[in-house]
Amino acid sequence: MSIQNYTAKEGARPLGNYPHIKRVGDFLFVSGTSSRKADNTHAGAVQDAQGNWQLDIREQTRAVIENIGKLLAEVGAELKDVVDITSFLVDMEDFEGYNEVYGRYFDHEGPTRTTVAVRQLPHPNLLIEMKAVAYRPLSS
Repeated sequence: MSIQNYTAKEGARPLGNYPHIKRVGDFLFVSGTSSRKADNTHAGAVQDAQGNWQLDIREQTRAVIENIGKLLAEVGAELKDVVDITSFLVDMEDFEGYNEVYGRYFDHEGPTRTTVAVRQLPHPNLLIEMKAVAYRPLSS
């Protein structure tokens, strides 16, 4: 069985020594993904005139799922190929907004899901990070 590593040509670069995606046979393992953009800013994080950050869980969730979709597209897969997602929320008070946006992309026939609360993520403007497993046979 071959194992291949992929780092996206577009979008944010990994912040450490890891690939965006590791293919093991027909499975694609997507590293933890945030709302970070290629310019290292974050979707769903806007600074007001007083210097305070306004963080939007709905916008961040949308951006995270879209970022996962873009990563998968680079290796010939799609969000419909995702079979499992793990979501990390800094605050479970954000669950309702996260769940609302998640439901726009996935229904009850979609991936299995685990959502856990974490104390913090790698940047203070991040409210959510997600990792995913997709199944896309090499012959497709």
